[in-house]
Amino acid sequence: MSNIAKLPAMAAEPVLANEDPQRLEEVKDYYVQEGGLVFAGRHLIIDLNGASGLSNKALIEDALVRAVEAANATLLHLHLHTFGEGGGISGVAVLSESHISIHTWPERDYAAIDAFMCGKADPSKVIPVLRDAFKPESISVLEHKRGVL
Repeated sequence: MSNIAKLPAMAAEPVLANEDPQRLEEVKDYYVQEGGLVFAGRHLIIDLNGASGLSNKALIEDALVRAVEAANATLLHLHLHTFGEGGGISGVAVLSESHISIHTWPERDYAAIDAFMCGKADPSKVIPVLRDAFKPESISVLEHKRGVL
């Protein structure tokens, strides 16, 4: 039996996008209500190409802390792991609103970043911080709305 099958059923019934707006206001699950959609949050997939400083742990830590602040999110824990001198770094900023993760390939001047946030936090606000910190030649961003009801 898989772990998924062992999970308990949700106690509250899901809120549908076409339900009464007052009912949506009563639900305190930090789902986002926007443009007729109700969803868990925005998940940005961010690629930095031609970036610098990708093996600098202090720079990455500072950038993630500033990104959390810019997004109006709440930092719970920050963990970074380095892969040897001058090697890549992988890490995650665990947020009350979800997370920001980073994986770097300094030998390729490339970083892969995920920024997933719910509630009033705005993951798009991390992009100027990343641009300032890593000076990439290009940034690619894909957005996915998670948990659309």
